[in-house]
Amino acid sequence: MKSIIALAALASPVLAGVHEVWWNITYVQDVNPDGLAERRVIGVNGTWPPPPVVVSADDQLVVHTTNSLDQATTLHHHGMFFNATPWMDGAIGVSECGIPPGGQFDYVVNVNTSGQWGSYWVHAHSFGQYVDGLRAPLVIQPSKEVHTYDDEFTVVLGDWYHDEHSVLFDQFVNIANPGGAEPVPDSGLIYFAQNASYLGPVSGTTPSAVTSAVGFNENATLPFVPGKTYRLRIINTSAFSAFFFWIDGHDMRIIEVDGTDVEESPIDLLSLTVAQRYSVLVTARNDTSANWAIHANMDTDMFDTVPDTLNPNVTSSITYAASASLTDLGFVDEYQEVNDVALVPVEVIAMPNVTKTIELEVTFDTMDDGTNHAMFNMITYNMPLVPALFSQLTLGENATVADAYGPLSFVVDHLEVVDIVIKNGDAGKHPFHLHGHKVQIVGRSEDYTSDDPTLNPPIVEGQANPIRRDTVHIPSMHSATLRVVADNPGVWLLHCHIEWHVEVGLAIQLVEAPLQAQLFKDNLPSVMNDHCTALGQPTSGNAAGHQSATDLSGLPLGPYPQKLGWRPKGIAAMFGCVLSAVLGMACVVWYALGGHISEAEIEHEVREAIAAKEKRGKFFGLLKTKA
Repeated sequence: MKSIIALAALASPVLAGVHEVWWNITYVQDVNPDGLAERRVIGVNGTWPPPPVVVSADDQLVVHTTNSLDQATTLHHHGMFFNATPWMDGAIGVSECGIPPGGQFDYVVNVNTSGQWGSYWVHAHSFGQYVDGLRAPLVIQPSKEVHTYDDEFTVVLGDWYHDEHSVLFDQFVNIANPGGAEPVPDSGLIYFAQNASYLGPVSGTTPSAVTSAVGFNENATLPFVPGKTYRLRIINTSAFSAFFFWIDGHDMRIIEVDGTDVEESPIDLLSLTVAQRYSVLVTARNDTSANWAIHANMDTDMFDTVPDTLNPNVTSSITYAASASLTDLGFVDEYQEVNDVALVPVEVIAMPNVTKTIELEVTFDTMDDGTNHAMFNMITYNMPLVPALFSQLTLGENATVADAYGPLSFVVDHLEVVDIVIKNGDAGKHPFHLHGHKVQIVGRSEDYTSDDPTLNPPIVEGQANPIRRDTVHIPSMHSATLRVVADNPGVWLLHCHIEWHVEVGLAIQLVEAPLQAQLFKDNLPSVMNDHCTALGQPTSGNAAGHQSATDLSGLPLGPYPQKLGWRPKGIAAMFGCVLSAVLGMACVVWYALGGHISEAEIEHEVREAIAAKEKRGKFFGLLKTKA
């Protein structure tokens, strides 16, 4: 029987090299990268952090994956297109059921046919496992580099929790947390990689034993040689926190955004929301008299509270000479966001004319079950029982019916040009990521509710070369218009990349070109159906597993927003109360006015009452008046 690698190679129009890695996804005990607390994490081959991956743009990457966890797992190669192989995307519930415990799967990433290179990353896309550490940088080297530099390093940023995801999630989605305050990280991390290996700790330090091969934070340093120019690939692998990044005593020039080469653009400080990547060029100083601090400060505006135990300001260093002192210039005066729409891609792609618009408004609220959830257009997303891609491949003509995929599913035709307008009505900032595509950011608004064109400008059509990226930062009350060409048949998740938010429903499914996707349904690896069966999940039909476009019985839905205001039962109860009050007041008024009874009638009623009392006697008839 031919292997999946051989089949993939035969299908490829390019004679590619095959870059294979073997990842056994395992628990790793006693990991302590921040030096504050040991904990169990999810790593690879018994080690943490998982190894960095570096491949050529002419390669086909194959990740032979074994799941040694006690729950299903997946791997998502963030930012990759997966043209004609959308089942390799790794989004649980959308492109697969997941690899069951003890199962194996080969993720084939056809880098060689994607036309992609640059800075990416790989992470779990199942049950919050990347919060627990299943994440690593992925670098794709082009056959010809656009920019010139002498050497490069990868800078990995991330937030870090001392408790496992399952514990934190139960605290987060809880009636005791109706406001939806997200778990605040216990610390931030910065560490470095080069040539598919992590850089070790600073000489003379004594890091925790399990992670002693890697330098973290103040135990991490970049060795610079005077006069050389370095490319730094900076990747935010956090579950929640954005970072502000800068280097004392050195200038930076942006040259890449989420895998898109851009013209050099000077910058003093980088802002990186979750999942974003930037490459910058940094030219080393011409003296070795001092070493210099590297700063990565967490964006604490995103946290409901900042615990006294949290140091949000992470530092490492650039080393010119081991004997030189460290120069740390301290804080900057003000944090600023990168104006990404001002960056100019090197490869010119003009803005196409739009044919369809999808508007999405972000809100969070306390739901009818007492927990806090996220919503697009007042609906919270739930994973379907059948992975959405499997529905697309098995529903035949019904695959073009959006309702078949469950709520928050949008069907777009092949090669349609879609504007996805995301309006952030929440008080917090959000990073949105669309799988399977880079989007053009063709417009931004500072207040999407405003009639002022300076705050909410109209889209300018005919832009010559808008910025392209796969993860877009949208502040509170801002909006962004993302233009995307539906040239990649499959089902692609669009979601907030804050892990806590996607897990409470801040996602949609973009069902792209269903009938075209069915043309390659026979290429779906049969083992993926086996995985679903092992996990007790159906593999065909609509979102609920029925061969129907509309029968979604059994599909998990909700929770729903609380229904505030007057409901029928409340109206009836209030009517009863008001009616009783009115009748009571009428009686009081009636008696106060004498109720139209004459004085003789009143005297007669009083005498009858006295007589009845004497006849009855005292103490309820036990003692009677003697005759």
